[in-house]
Amino acid sequence: MALALNETIEWLEADGLGGFASGTATGVRTRRYHALLLVATRPPGGRMVLVNGVEAWLETRGAKFALSSDRYDPGVIHPDGAGHIEAFEPRPHPQWRLRLPDATRIEHGIIVAPGRASTLLYWKVLEGAGGTLIVRPFISGRDYHSLHRENAAFNFNPEIDIGRVIVRPYDGVPATVFDSNAEFTPQPNWYRNFMYEQEKARGLDYKEDLAVAGFFRWELRRGPAHLIISAQGHEPEESAARIRAGELRRRRHLGASLAAAADAYIVRRGSGRTIIAGYPWFTDWGRDTFISMRGLCLATGRVERAREILLQWSQTVSEGMLPNRFPDAGEQPEFNSVDASLWFVVAVHDFMRGAKRVSAADRQALHNAVDAILEGYAKGTRFGIRMDSDGLLRAGQPGVQLTWMDAKVGDWVVTPRIGKPVEVQALWINALRIGAGFDRRWAQAAGAAAQSFAQRFFDAERGYLYDVVDADHRPGAIDRALRPNQIFAVGGLPYQIVEGERARAIVDIVEARLLTPAGLRTLDPGDPHYKAHYEGGVRERDAAYHQGTVWPWLMGPFVEAWLRVRGATRAAKDEARARFLEPMLKLLDPAGIGHLPEIADGDAPHTARGCPFQAWSVGEALRIQRMLE
Repeated sequence: MALALNETIEWLEADGLGGFASGTATGVRTRRYHALLLVATRPPGGRMVLVNGVEAWLETRGAKFALSSDRYDPGVIHPDGAGHIEAFEPRPHPQWRLRLPDATRIEHGIIVAPGRASTLLYWKVLEGAGGTLIVRPFISGRDYHSLHRENAAFNFNPEIDIGRVIVRPYDGVPATVFDSNAEFTPQPNWYRNFMYEQEKARGLDYKEDLAVAGFFRWELRRGPAHLIISAQGHEPEESAARIRAGELRRRRHLGASLAAAADAYIVRRGSGRTIIAGYPWFTDWGRDTFISMRGLCLATGRVERAREILLQWSQTVSEGMLPNRFPDAGEQPEFNSVDASLWFVVAVHDFMRGAKRVSAADRQALHNAVDAILEGYAKGTRFGIRMDSDGLLRAGQPGVQLTWMDAKVGDWVVTPRIGKPVEVQALWINALRIGAGFDRRWAQAAGAAAQSFAQRFFDAERGYLYDVVDADHRPGAIDRALRPNQIFAVGGLPYQIVEGERARAIVDIVEARLLTPAGLRTLDPGDPHYKAHYEGGVRERDAAYHQGTVWPWLMGPFVEAWLRVRGATRAAKDEARARFLEPMLKLLDPAGIGHLPEIADGDAPHTARGCPFQAWSVGEALRIQRMLE
């Protein structure tokens, strides 16, 4: 299916290691993360941009036509290759058809085959006589969060052999290997002041200089041109033709459904697997991994991948906690999450139910991890997390963001939610019940917590659940903000905490005040702190992140809650598909082709924002699809 040309439409080709290639439908790079070779030097972290893009031209006897476009500060597009694009096809891989003024038609495609840090580019003539293709790769060799500026240290001396060119931009940076069926001519130069529109809109630095070591030349009259760009050590043994044919077969088998997108997020970590939270700027986060895994792996039949992920993470329990995040480089894991460990327990439960067979060794390893988490939380661990005298879980201290509503600007925690947050209690009660399936000693604690929850959280006057009780650790203090977190007491978890009329009242108020076609708002629009749009600089965006911004992943627990209070009949499932799932997919898919984004504006038209490719958004949509089958 050809898509309209639009810079907001982005494509992704992931390598299964944490690296990727990405860009826009027009070919104009609008983010610092748009690149042809962005590699994870320590999978899935240590990401670096090696090759940002290329400038491509077709020369004929009487003319020279651009096949690429870039934006330079202060907003100048050069060259004008985007104006020659007649169609962009995102599947089975990104490919463009260009029609030139002399009626020549060119196809250009990009393919990343999972398992190695390598990108294949090709150009071929569809109509016309062809001509001489000239391609100049833009090289940086920088951290993927940074920007590159002209400097004297860049190494412009490539190693040239027949069919192969190696560029070593800086000491300590992986060398880039270019394999091609072209002639290479050294021609060192700097291209200055590339402008990235999305970075500017986000209030960040947005200008970059890139190096060119030379150019490749093909005579397209003799056949297609290919250029394989790899981090050294990842050069493919297969030919370009075999790589393309193999990927076309693999992708044809996967199909074009949302389930095919799941592969992009499941990557290597050590000898096991993990899940990238979102592209282009997130790595693997504990909370996101276990929420996403239920849809990405279990709902799609990737049970072995779920096993590998759980066993990999089970080795990281520390003081009853799982890391919330593994930094890209050089730092210790961050444990600033009260719910990541509890989501792990839920994921273990769903895996055990979904797997046909679990070995005794795996069962014991998962049991040990679950027990360590419950023991740690019951006795007390970091950040004031511990089981209180009422059986509920208290957590939090000033300056730390522990729940999934984790925005922080400097020392300002936007939604601290210190005390006993509602979804944390739902998770805690579920974790205790799941733990009781391994060891009955947790059953009494589960019952006590459930009884306290029933007594303390329902606001009879308003007909919904408090967001936090014992707020700021003040006994009896209550946060009455109408937020989506309460939905987890009814749906989204294995065990329903609130049932009957109260459950129906919760679902109804969430549907009336928080539901949008894109997902659930994070705050009632009638609240004075509500933010209708996620835009502006870092402070403005983080202030809106959980203060009204819509999160597509919350559609999963909402739909499950909606079905539970209606009996999950065939008619209810059909209605849920038509009213909730299909509108969300239609509204959000174009932002990141074949995927779903991280967030959307609270107010209509609910413009997609944040990461265009988000694991838990895709995962929960897949879980909804499985629910509705």
